Amino acid sequence: MTNALHIQGLEARYGDLHILKGVDLQVPAGEVHALMGPNGSGMSTLCHVLMGKPGYTAEGSALVGDTEMLGLSVDERARAGLFEGFQYPVEVGGVTLRDLLAEIDGAIGGGAALEARIESAAESMDMARFMDRPVNEGLSGGEKKRSEMLQLLALDPKVAVLDEIDSGLDIDAVRDVATAVEALRSPDRGLLVITHYSRILRYMTVDRVHVMMAGRIVRSGGAELAEALESKGYEGMRKEFGLDESATAAESGGDDFIAGL
Repeated sequence: MTNALHIQGLEARYGDLHILKGVDLQVPAGEVHALMGPNGSGMSTLCHVLMGKPGYTAEGSALVGDTEMLGLSVDERARAGLFEGFQYPVEVGGVTLRDLLAEIDGAIGGGAALEARIESAAESMDMARFMDRPVNEGLSGGEKKRSEMLQLLALDPKVAVLDEIDSGLDIDAVRDVATAVEALRSPDRGLLVITHYSRILRYMTVDRVHVMMAGRIVRSGGAELAEALESKGYEGMRKEFGLDESATAAESGGDDFIAGL
């Protein structure tokens, strides 16, 4: 099976902070994987490094298809097929969702087929009524996430990394977003859902679950791994692997700290 995303030996630093410490992760095309971990584990940093956020130094390899991401600019990574769904989607005043999607169409040359796909998806995702409003302005958390799913569909990436897409959502919105993610499953696309909690995974079919702690993947398994985390918690798994919580937080700097840099 072909890997949509193949990360090998990925190390990352922000100044003197050594955050990612040899991350190995594979997401085959056609599959949905979940990456779970406690605060400060390095998951948000992994997103930043994959998309090329300034300020980080990275070593190792991160392939989207056959294209190495490290060293490319943000727009080059996007054109190579990498998409990131933000934890907190930004509002873009003065630019309607329709305008944004038209710009995407112009950039990738989707033509009539893409326009038809967008219109159909906008209806199915209940986003048609927001097409002529500024991007994300006045939208609820769930509506903003659905807006990003619509943009993802328009870009048709090889890999989508969805960073805490369940953050701040109520139960109904979590279910709606999970349904939208499932609708994006494609034989030519790999999806990586990053979350602290297992609740969103109950509404989708996850092919594999990975647990990150202290800047590395410490365990991978099937969907049952998420349920095991529910019962024992991250603290139980931390003890199982002999990871000291205070040392982990000190070494990583904490994702909340890094996200603000």
